Amino acid sequence: MVVDDGVVDELLHALADGTRRDIVRRCLVGAASVSRLAEAYPMSFAAVQKHVAVLERAGLVSKERSGREQLVRTDVDAVRRARDALDQLEATWRGRVDRMSALLTEPEEPAEPRD
Repeated sequence: MVVDDGVVDELLHALADGTRRDIVRRCLVGAASVSRLAEAYPMSFAAVQKHVAVLERAGLVSKERSGREQLVRTDVDAVRRARDALDQLEATWRGRVDRMSALLTEPEEPAEPRD
């Protein structure tokens, strides 16, 4: 599966922050209101809202209104897409390292004598 670089950039940006990764983890277990999430962090409600907005733009979470609250849910498929993107990056770099290793372990060809 090939993932668009813009999508990968957005996913990795969203997951680059520890608070956002924690929000994704908390909302995998079950939906949580933004206000409930805000209680868990030493930051303002507005700051948590901004983190949720970054995750939402990346497609990692969705919000739905339930009465006066906004419930945040993690999109499991988006987490899988992030995992696929990371697997692709790992495969690319492992291939490069394997090729470099092969080049470094090849026996040197003797230099031709100069007259």
